[in-house]
Amino acid sequence: MKLTIDKELCTGCELCVSSCPDIFEMEGDVAMVKVEVVPDAAQDCVRQAVEDCPVTAIKIEE
Repeated sequence: MKLTIDKELCTGCELCVSSCPDIFEMEGDVAMVKVEVVPDAAQDCVRQAVEDCPVTAIKIEE
């Protein structure tokens, strides 16, 4: 599983960072993905972060 964040859509709400601090981090006012490939153990929290994103800025590539 790989992730991308649309920087134009991201509002910097930090919900993804709160859900998965090992996967997401803030860079200024925009969330960033910290890993190239999401580990299996983190996939549930990543899916929750995608669901929680208020502007659907996070995309999953299986």
